[in-house]
Amino acid sequence: MYYIVYGLLYAFSLLPLRVLYLFSDLAYFIVYYLSGYRKKVVLDNLQIAFPEKSENERIKIAKQFYLNFTDTLIESLKMLSISTKELERRGKGEFEYINSLIEKGYSINVMAAHQFNWEFANLIYAKNLKAPFVGIYMPISNKIFDRIFLKFRARYGTVLISAQDFKNKMHKVFSAQYALALAADQNPGNPAAAYWMNFFGRPVPFITGPGKGAVKNNTAVVFVGFHKVKRGYYEFRVTPISEDSSSYTPEQLTLMYKNVVEATIRKDPANYLWSHRRWKWEWKEEYGEIVK
Repeated sequence: MYYIVYGLLYAFSLLPLRVLYLFSDLAYFIVYYLSGYRKKVVLDNLQIAFPEKSENERIKIAKQFYLNFTDTLIESLKMLSISTKELERRGKGEFEYINSLIEKGYSINVMAAHQFNWEFANLIYAKNLKAPFVGIYMPISNKIFDRIFLKFRARYGTVLISAQDFKNKMHKVFSAQYALALAADQNPGNPAAAYWMNFFGRPVPFITGPGKGAVKNNTAVVFVGFHKVKRGYYEFRVTPISEDSSSYTPEQLTLMYKNVVEATIRKDPANYLWSHRRWKWEWKEEYGEIVK
């Protein structure tokens, strides 16, 4: 069954993106207007993040978010067959600074947020960085699609480790120089064991692992922001966070990351994954002070 599904999707991916975007337009209409997939979550999130904007402004952001979301699904399928030349024409990344750190002997925590399109970013950075590019991923419940996504994500050598296996495999990863990609803006499983910080003016728990790992291993830390230039074209921009992480606390590094994430989202609100409940947890006094 895997080969049948893969073959059909590969054939579909051979269509030009201008044709594939017709399917994205249809998916957008279905998802936004007919099914209303997580529309309340999206609009509630936007109201929390941008209370100063009018309802019409937030709806406009939401509509563009949904189109970016369906475009990402279609573009992900295109990754099955996209040529290296077309990939590099459509995705422009900043690699020089990270590679200069690698040449100095640093391992790197490459921090990101859930922006579109992370599949472009994975392939572009795996191809152009001078150290093994390691990605932590959440397995897809459908085993066929999980196998398909792993196949194209590893196309340029990305070392893929599931989130569930990372604790068992991290010692092997950390035994040599690496560039570890981390999207650390997701909700932690245990809010009591998180770093609580104000995100768009409201307390939010941040996972502790990236900050602790950076300090323990004294990695350099950079943030890569995703900018959608126009449909099918992306720029990936690097913001340095730290070259000497051992001189900071994990909380300080996480706070610097949080600040860059928020500033990046404010510049391009529709290019962020608003369909996940970022303000899912409520802060309680027993969680400790809010990091500032």
